Amino acid sequence: MLATMGYITPEITGKFPGYLSPSAGLKFADVPNGLAAISKVPAAGWGQILAYMAFCEVSQDQSAGTPAAAGDFGFKVLTASDPEAKKTKLAAELANGRLAMMAIIGMFFQDGLTGSAWGDWANYTASPLRAFENELGVQAPVGFWDPAGFTADGSTENFARRRQTELKHGRISMLATMGYITPEITGKFPGYLSPSAGLKFADVPNGLAAISKVPAAGWGQILAYMAFCEVSQDQSAGTPAAAGDFGFKVLTASDPEAKKTKLAAELANGRLAMMAIIGMFFQDGLTGSAWGDWANYTASPLRAFESELGVQEPVGFWDPVGFTSDGDVVTFKRRRSVELKHGRISMMAAMGYITPEITGKLPGYLSPSAGLKFADVPNGLAAVSKVPVAGWAQIAAYFGFVEFSGGFEDYKTGTPGDYGFKVLTSSDPEEKTKKLSAELANGRLAMMAIIGMFFQDGLTGSAWGDWASYTASPLRAFENELGVQAPVGFFDPFGLTKDGDTEAFKRRRATELKNGRVAMLATMGYIAPEYSRFPGFCSPTEGVKFTDVPNGLAALGKVPAAGWMQIFLFLGMVEKGLYTYDSARAPGDYKNAGVLGVPNGSTMAPGEGRNRKLNSELANGRLAMMAIIGMFFQDGLTGSAWGDWANYADSPLRAFENELGVQAPVGYFDPLGMSKDGDVTTFRRRRESEIKNGRVAMFAAMGFIAPEYFRFPGYLSPAKSLKFSEVPNGLAALGKVPFTGWVQIFLFCGMVDFGLYRADDSRDPGDYANGGILGVPNASGPMADAEGRKRKLNSELANGRLAMVAITGMLFQNGMFGTTGPAMWGF
Repeated sequence: MLATMGYITPEITGKFPGYLSPSAGLKFADVPNGLAAISKVPAAGWGQILAYMAFCEVSQDQSAGTPAAAGDFGFKVLTASDPEAKKTKLAAELANGRLAMMAIIGMFFQDGLTGSAWGDWANYTASPLRAFENELGVQAPVGFWDPAGFTADGSTENFARRRQTELKHGRISMLATMGYITPEITGKFPGYLSPSAGLKFADVPNGLAAISKVPAAGWGQILAYMAFCEVSQDQSAGTPAAAGDFGFKVLTASDPEAKKTKLAAELANGRLAMMAIIGMFFQDGLTGSAWGDWANYTASPLRAFESELGVQEPVGFWDPVGFTSDGDVVTFKRRRSVELKHGRISMMAAMGYITPEITGKLPGYLSPSAGLKFADVPNGLAAVSKVPVAGWAQIAAYFGFVEFSGGFEDYKTGTPGDYGFKVLTSSDPEEKTKKLSAELANGRLAMMAIIGMFFQDGLTGSAWGDWASYTASPLRAFENELGVQAPVGFFDPFGLTKDGDTEAFKRRRATELKNGRVAMLATMGYIAPEYSRFPGFCSPTEGVKFTDVPNGLAALGKVPAAGWMQIFLFLGMVEKGLYTYDSARAPGDYKNAGVLGVPNGSTMAPGEGRNRKLNSELANGRLAMMAIIGMFFQDGLTGSAWGDWANYADSPLRAFENELGVQAPVGYFDPLGMSKDGDVTTFRRRRESEIKNGRVAMFAAMGFIAPEYFRFPGYLSPAKSLKFSEVPNGLAALGKVPFTGWVQIFLFCGMVDFGLYRADDSRDPGDYANGGILGVPNASGPMADAEGRKRKLNSELANGRLAMVAITGMLFQNGMFGTTGPAMWGF
C-alpha cells in the first residue's frame, strides 16, 4: 500500500523540496518516479533503508502468541480496543493490501515494459499480443482484449482455432436470441412440430420450458443437423472455413474490405448475443418464463434491501455487480455509510467548483506566512499545486477530526450517516426518511458531477474551461459533418467516435440515415391508413383485404407467412441490389438513387441548398425514430395505433389526472414517469416544489426586465458605498453583491421557508396559513368563487412553468452575449 501510494503521490502533489542527499548534491526533484529511482539512491541511502526495515522487524517481539505475530503492533489507527471493530479494520486492511499487491505488481510491469512509471503501452513493442492487434474483433475502447493471456504464446494457429469457435458460438447465440424474441412478436408456425406425437408448434412454450416438449426424434434431428453443418466442409487449418468463412456471401463478401467490415460487425453482434442469451436463460430460469417478471424471483437475496433508502424509480434496487448478493445487512449498512460520506464530500466539492465562480473568493490570506492570498488560488485542479505543505497537513488533520469525532459505529448502532445533525435528518421518522433519500440521490448526482468537472478541468485546462481548448479531442474530426446542429453541436455522449475512425463514422452515419428513412416511412405508415387504404386484396389466396388489416402493431398478426417472406426478400433486394454501399460516395448516397430516393440517378447540385436539405433529412429521421417508438408504446398500451390514452386503464397516472396543472393540449404530462408509482405524498411534495420554483422564477424573470426601466434610488450597501444604480443587470450582478449580502439573502430565504410560509399537510400544496391572496402575509382568502379560484391557481402554475423556461433562457442568453441590453434580446 505504501509502495502504491509512492508511485501515485509524486505525480499529484509533486516532490519534497530540498535535498535527498546533501553530501551527494541530490535533490528530491532529481529522483525519477518508479523503478528508475532505484539507480538514484546512494549507497548510504540503501543502508538507511535496510536499517529502518531491521528496526521495524526487531523492535517488537513477534514470537508465536504475541499480538505482533498477528500483525498488531499497537498502532491503534489500524486496530482498535473494540474486538469487533478491530476485526473489521484488519479485514479491510487485508483486502486493501491484497489489492495493493496486485496494483504494485501491475505498476512494476507497466514501468519495466514501457520505460516509465505511467508509461504508454504503445512503447512496449516486444508484446506477443502485437501479433493479433490488427485482427478482426479488435475494437475500441478496449482494443485487443485478452485478460486471461490465452494468446500470450503468440500462436497463430491457436488464435485462428479460437476465433473460429468464437464465430460459431456467436452465430448460434444470435439465432438463439432471435428464437427467444420472434415467437413473442410474430407468433408460432402453424401446424404440427411432430405429427406422430400430435404436437403442434403452438403447444411448445417459449424459452427453457420448450426443452421438455421436444421428442426424442427431434433431438436426433437437431444433433444430425449440427453434425452436417460441422462435417460438410473442410475446416482444417488454412482453409476459409477455419476462419469462419463457409461461402455464405450474405455474411461475407467477394470484396475483401466489405468482408472485413461485415465480419467485424458479426463478431461484435455475436459477442453481444452470447451475453444476451445467457441473460435470457437466467431470467427464464429464475422467474419461470422466457420474459418472466422479476417479481416472481422470490429467492433473490436482494429482497433483503429492496425497502432501504436509495431504492428509487426507475431502476429500483440497483446492484449490477452483486455486492449485496450475500444478504449481509451489516456489510450493506457499512457501504451505505461510505456512500453517504462520499456523496456529502462530492456535494461540497461540486459547490466548491461553482461558488468561487459566482460569489468570488474569500478576502485576505490563505497562508500569511507564505504570502498566499485566497485570490491567488486558481479554481479547480490547478489549486492543488498552490496549497502549501502545512495546508495539506491541516486538511488531513481536519479529515481525521471529522472521522474520529463522529465515530465509525453509525452503521452498527443506528442509521448510517446519522451523526445527530438535524438539518439533514429529523426527529420525525417520515420526514427523516424523505430527507435522507433526497440526500442520497443528490450525493449520487454530485459524485457523477464532480468526476465530470475533474475531466473538463483536466482536458481543457481550467475549472469551467471551453471545450474548444481541448484540441486533442478526436471528435474534432467530425465536428463539421452533416447532422451537427445547434444547440448541442456534435453529440456523442457514448464516445463512439472518440477513436477518430472515419470509416467507422461513415458506416454509422449510413446506418443512421437508413434507420431514419425507414422510421419516416413507418411513421407515415401509421398516419396514412387513418385517411386512406389501398383497394382490393392484400392476399387473394387468404382472402385478406387491405381494409381488413388493422393499423399499427395489430397488423403484424394479419400478415401471412408468404407476406413476411416477400417483405424479407424486398428488403434484401433494396440492400443488395438497388441501393448498394459505395465507399467512394457519401453515406446514404447511392448510385441508383435519385432525388427523394427515386431510382433514376438524378442528383442535386452541390452547395448550401443541398447541405441544408441533407441536414433536414437527418434531423427529420432522428425525429421520426423517436416518433415511431412513441407510436409503438401508445399502440401497445392503449390497444390501437392512435388509441385514446383513456383506454390505458392500468396507468398509475390516473391518480393525478384531475389535479391542478393538467391542461390542454398535453393533459397530464409526466414524460419521465415520476408519478407512475401513484404516491400521493410524493406528488404533493413535487407540486409544492413546482409552485415554489415557479413563483421564484416569476420574480426572477421580472427581475431581469424591470431594472432596464427602473432602479431603486440610494445605496445597496452604505458600508461599501455601493449604489443600486451601480449594480449591473443580470448575471453580472452576482459579482457585485458583497459577502454580507449573500448572508442576508440566505437568511431571508430561510425565514420565508421555515418561518413565514411553512408547509401544512392539511392544506393544498403552496397554500400557507400566513399567505393571503397574491402571497400578501395577511391570511386573506381563500377566494369565494371556487371555479374562479381553480382557474387562477391553474394560471399561476402555467405562468410559473413558463417563467422557469423563460428565466433559464434569459440566463443562457445573458451568459452567451454578456449583456442584458438589446443584443441579448436579438435587437
